[in-house]
Amino acid sequence: MADLCGFPVAGGGRNELADLKAPQTRSDLAPFVWAAFSRKPRNGYFFRAEFQAHFATLLEERRADPEFPGDPFARYGGRSLHTRSHGEAFLSVLSSWLTPGLILMDEPESALSPQRQLALLVQIARLARDGGTQFVIATHSTILMTYPGASLLSFDGDGVHPTTIEDTAHFQITKGLLDHPERYWKHLRLEEETD
Repeated sequence: MADLCGFPVAGGGRNELADLKAPQTRSDLAPFVWAAFSRKPRNGYFFRAEFQAHFATLLEERRADPEFPGDPFARYGGRSLHTRSHGEAFLSVLSSWLTPGLILMDEPESALSPQRQLALLVQIARLARDGGTQFVIATHSTILMTYPGASLLSFDGDGVHPTTIEDTAHFQITKGLLDHPERYWKHLRLEEETD
């Protein structure tokens, strides 16, 4: 989706400078997918969790580059993302890019505690309330799936189909573990003994 929208597939916004060192510059899938937009998004951002450390290093390189105009950290609180905890760096990037437009997120919960996932939901709700923003989020987080009115799609099994939070394996495992941890641990210990 990011490639089809004109966003860097390694993450970032349409106005990001080209990153020739990115682990990936084109999507292998995009040439085989057709997308139709009633209005192609003018602004947006692709948050790709697994490349955030790469992005933080890119900012460091821009800071050291005498030809790079301005302060690459200005948008992110004025200091290196490497000087913060993983979760703080994630939220800093997400917060700075959560502006009206199309926001694509791939597993934004990967570095966020439950409390910080709730903070992210507050930011998403603020933008959704103001209008002009659409979110497409690939997630395993049952916390993020609770967003009121969200359309949940499952990619499990054959094809893509609508689902409810209660029907997701992530919800069922989390609820089962929290409701009856002793059952899960009994099963896990049995597996450990047979290995």
